[in-house]
Amino acid sequence: MPTAAPKPCRHPGCGALVRDGGHYCEAHKRPARGSFADPARGSRHERGYGSKWDQIRARILARDCGLCQACLRQGRVTAVGDRPYSAYCDHIVPKAEGGTDDDTNLQTLCRPCHKAKTDAEKARGAARARV
Repeated sequence: MPTAAPKPCRHPGCGALVRDGGHYCEAHKRPARGSFADPARGSRHERGYGSKWDQIRARILARDCGLCQACLRQGRVTAVGDRPYSAYCDHIVPKAEGGTDDDTNLQTLCRPCHKAKTDAEKARGAARARV
């Protein structure tokens, strides 16, 4: 049986020929599905965000009526929506700083508020690491 003709790599601008039946040359192969950009962090389940967390998250989003709590504190009403990554169930006191998954330590945040809060937490973590 004859082998398939080699095809060009799908990476933009790469002209290498792929002979193994894949879509990318060795230089541009993508990691297998299920792998993580940062393997040191582990999977969401290993970090404590498995099916139990999904239930907690749904309960908190319902409790907060799908509204960003940080925006509400500033007098703005921002609906977070129900699309993935548009609504964040956030730890008020981060787990890295001793926070828990208790409902009183969780809040609903919109994407911009979550990003701002996470950036501030990263800066605090970096400052602790330098000390």
